[in-house]
Amino acid sequence: MPEGMTPQGAGWLPGGFLMGRHSHRDGQLVYAASGVFSTTTEFGTWVAPADRVSWTPPGVGHSHRFYGRTDTRILAVPVEECGGLGRRAGVFAVSPLLRAGILALTGDEVRSAEAARRVRAVVLDELGVVPGEGLHLPEPRDDRLRVVAELLHAEPGRGETLAELGRLAGASERTLSRLFQSDLGMSFHRWRTVLRVHHALFRLTEGASVTDTAIACGWANPSAFIGAFTALVGQTPGRYQAELRERAE
Repeated sequence: MPEGMTPQGAGWLPGGFLMGRHSHRDGQLVYAASGVFSTTTEFGTWVAPADRVSWTPPGVGHSHRFYGRTDTRILAVPVEECGGLGRRAGVFAVSPLLRAGILALTGDEVRSAEAARRVRAVVLDELGVVPGEGLHLPEPRDDRLRVVAELLHAEPGRGETLAELGRLAGASERTLSRLFQSDLGMSFHRWRTVLRVHHALFRLTEGASVTDTAIACGWANPSAFIGAFTALVGQTPGRYQAELRERAE
């Protein structure tokens, strides 16, 4: 754990920092007040920009990677208070009240145990009513799917069709299409779109332009990228970068 970080608290983490696989006795909420990070478990990867908070249940092995300099807030949730938050990791959208509660509990102000419990109850109530968001990239288990996933993780802008990728993976287009649905619960097109948006978030956080990000991540033009990004993230790439600057200031 880097200097300044505790099981609950706040600290700035550098871009590229990896918090290796670990687990906690209690549940844990991680929030980027500025910046973006990913959470990975055996079930896949979730990305949490500044309008998402990551949830990891008690005992679930996970890792975090941080992109850009990140104002990281970590909030422990006692195991007896975790019942309504789900048994799998995920992300929740962050309302203004939820953000205020997380910042209050992870800030410098000292609160009594009872006062902290009351604020935490508000945070958990907000998590209960805010719907989870879809920036989840399932982890392939089939070896042939892993070959395709590794190729696209390494170079998200690759433009091969599923049939062309299948020749590299040793499987037919029909087989891979079936595996994407049965193993990952989504089509190849959907999975690749989520992957590309993940990489786009990382590039935008590090200061790349919208046009350069669109090209690097495989979109034919910025308009197509903006549409796909907005559908998944809930705001345009330009607005996302503007909010990053505002939060950093």
